[in-house]
Amino acid sequence: MQKRFSGVVVPMVTPLNKDLSIDVVAVERIVKLFEKNNIHPLVLGTTGESSSINELESLKLVEVAAKAKGSNQNIYVGLVGNQVDDLIQRGNKYIALGADCVVATLPSYYGLSANQMLLFYQSLADKISGPVMMYNITATTQMSIPLEVVKELSKHPNIWGLKDSERDEERMKICINSYKENPNFSFFCGWGAQSFGSLKLGADGIVPSTGNYVPEMYKSLYDAALNKDWKNCEKWQLETNEVAKEYQKDKTLGESLAFLKFLMSKKGLCNNTMMPPLTEVE
Repeated sequence: MQKRFSGVVVPMVTPLNKDLSIDVVAVERIVKLFEKNNIHPLVLGTTGESSSINELESLKLVEVAAKAKGSNQNIYVGLVGNQVDDLIQRGNKYIALGADCVVATLPSYYGLSANQMLLFYQSLADKISGPVMMYNITATTQMSIPLEVVKELSKHPNIWGLKDSERDEERMKICINSYKENPNFSFFCGWGAQSFGSLKLGADGIVPSTGNYVPEMYKSLYDAALNKDWKNCEKWQLETNEVAKEYQKDKTLGESLAFLKFLMSKKGLCNNTMMPPLTEVE
C-alpha cells in the first residue's frame, strides 16, 4: 500500500549566504539533487537550523523549495517554536506557499503533560489548512510524545503521521505495527541507524540527515527495501552508518550540523555558513 506520505524524506540543511540570508541558488540545487534520487525535502527541520531562522527567511526558503520541487516530490516543512498562534499562522503561510505537509515539534520551554500535548496538536490540525504531522524528538524538546497520545491523534482527519527520532527500538516496533495498515497515517523513522530495520518492519518512510551528503546511497537503500532485497538494504545501511560517523561521532548536535555543512561545501552543494548561535567549521 503506497500511502500519501512515504519514502525517503531528508531533513535538508538550510543553505545560507555569508550575510545569513537564504542562498536561493543552493536551495534549488539541493532540491533538484534530491529529486534525482527520489528524495523528498524536509526544510526547516532540526538539521535545517529551524529554531534560529526568522520568519522572513523561513518563508523565502519554503517558497523557493516549493517552486523547485519535481512533480513526484513532496515538500515537508518543520514548525518549531513556543508561541502556538504564531505556529498556526506560519503553518498556513507555508501551505499557501506550496508546502505539502507541515511537521510540528512540541513547544519545548515548558514540560508538557500528555493532555497538553494532545491539545497542542489538535489545535494545529484544526486550524492549519493543510496536512499536519507530529515530530517526536527528545534530543531537542526533552519530552516524548506518549504512544496513547499518538494513538488518539492518529484518528484526527488532518493529522497524517508521525516522524519519530526517539532512539527506542521497542517504541519504533509498536508504532510501525500500529499504523502500517492505516492508509491515512504514516510512520517515519527519524533514527538514521534504523533505516533498514524500520523499513523491514514496515515503516512508511525514513528521515536520514546523512541523505544531504550521500542521497544516492539512500536511493539505493530504499530501492532495495521496495524490492524486499533486505541483504542489499542492510549493506547500504552499514555504508551510510560509516558516512554518518564522519560528521556525528563525538560531536554535539550543533557541531555535527556544522560539520555536515562543511562536508557539503566540499561537494559544492552549499557553503559552510551557520546561523548563530552555531558556528561554522573552517
